[in-house]
Amino acid sequence: MPKYRVDEIDAEILRALQADARLTNLELAARVGLSPTPCLRRVRQLQAEGLIEGFRAILDRRQTGLGLTTFLFVDIEQHSDEAVFGEFRRAVAEFPEVVAGHVIAGEHDYLIEVVCEDLEAYRNFFYEKLLRLPKVRNVQSMFVIESFKIAAPLPLDHMAKPKSGRKAVS
Repeated sequence: MPKYRVDEIDAEILRALQADARLTNLELAARVGLSPTPCLRRVRQLQAEGLIEGFRAILDRRQTGLGLTTFLFVDIEQHSDEAVFGEFRRAVAEFPEVVAGHVIAGEHDYLIEVVCEDLEAYRNFFYEKLLRLPKVRNVQSMFVIESFKIAAPLPLDHMAKPKSGRKAVS
């Protein structure tokens, strides 16, 4: 169940902005069937509610020279110590090479996504940063051979049902 329930117009706004966050308010309003003032008011409300966290450009990793993506399963010591978990999360979040981090259930404690220029840069990250963190017990690295879906829009169909007779915008 979503934390914040939206109507279909809000869901259409969110879909449109996920597809192209560079839309002007005028373009967005036309796309979702509103006049510009109510459209802007809705976007600001979606931001205030935390549904829209921000806007950013999605860059091609290879074009920026970040050709190596690695997923790391990380285990830490002292599972019952919440301070250890918090300290680890804060430290990892500060590393610019880390583009995503998740606390996971199962065999490992964390799944971390790292991007680097090459294997040497990854080696430096691994030994000079990650393994120097306190309480790191084990790290398993999985190198990406090829990516086929990165930074995809979130599926929002569960948030709002289209009004009868009105087609939802994808």
